Amino acid sequence: MSLTARVIPCLDVAAGRVVKGVNFENLRDMGDPVELARHYAAQGADEITFLDVTATVDARDTTYDVVRRTAEQVFVPLTVGGGVRSVDDVSRLQAVGADKVGVNSAAIARPALIGEIADRFGAQVLVLSLDIRRTPRTASGFVVTTHGGRSETDLDAVDWAREAIERGAGELLVNSIDADGTKDGFDLELVRLMREVSSVPVIASGGAGGVADFAPAIAAGADAVLAASVFHSGQLTIGEVKDAMAAAGIPVRRTERGAEDAR
Repeated sequence: MSLTARVIPCLDVAAGRVVKGVNFENLRDMGDPVELARHYAAQGADEITFLDVTATVDARDTTYDVVRRTAEQVFVPLTVGGGVRSVDDVSRLQAVGADKVGVNSAAIARPALIGEIADRFGAQVLVLSLDIRRTPRTASGFVVTTHGGRSETDLDAVDWAREAIERGAGELLVNSIDADGTKDGFDLELVRLMREVSSVPVIASGGAGGVADFAPAIAAGADAVLAASVFHSGQLTIGEVKDAMAAAGIPVRRTERGAEDAR
């Protein structure tokens, strides 16, 4: 759908620090979110996604101060999720520098929230975050979870994505819990299923392990690819990923600084 494919580093934040685990478990410290965001922006990131992974579990607001400090240092679009429960939360996040917001658990608990946010701020502001696990219990073989993957719902992931789009979601962040942190590649079957039902951009997330993993996700129907651990560890740079995608014939946005970093 997009003219160019986006590459998005993800900052999973807990207690003001970037963390990363495998299958949403055994989180380990990866660094300061402001420093990492600035680093990725310099590499040529198209957007940065900031997810407060414990806000919903702890029943608290997202870390507004960290968002503010990140937005002051980074001049690429910033998506923020975690603990977003109302239109007022969206307003507060925009006030501290968020361009888009991600909603997950609160939208599942009260689906009308999606329409409320879209009506007030526009669908382009709303990213539906889908933490998805494989299961034999649903028709599609995928189920939606809440509270950072800790609670499994009865919602078929494909059916929920379709409903959320009808209610006003402007983008789908499709995160495979099974692939998360494994570095075995994106769940291409899941990406294809979401592309089939989605009239809005799809972001593939979970499983990136090398430069060769990103182009297949775009070919499967994603408009953007999101990764965390391969960037945080220094295994890959944004520029290297974009070079590999461009070599595969996928249009990407290049910046002078990002191109220099890739060299």
